[in-house]
Amino acid sequence: MATLTILVDDEVLRRTRIRALKEGLTVNAVLRDYLSRYADGRDRAGRDRAALRRLIEHAQAHPGASGGHRPRRADLYEGRASSPR
Repeated sequence: MATLTILVDDEVLRRTRIRALKEGLTVNAVLRDYLSRYADGRDRAGRDRAALRRLIEHAQAHPGASGGHRPRRADLYEGRASSPR
């Protein structure tokens, strides 16, 4: 396991410590979990990028032929952009 040193705003670290304590965690555990999810693409930004990619693919596959159909947000996140409502 590697050691990581980061610079964090004092107030952010204070609030993080308080929240982690309330959740029975340590700041280290919170950061390890986040970095693991980030590395695997399971973080929110990774899900958002995947949903955007599916939306663009859907739009390219069906240019101007939506017939008023708009994919639901949940469908984009689950990879079902082409299923009509």
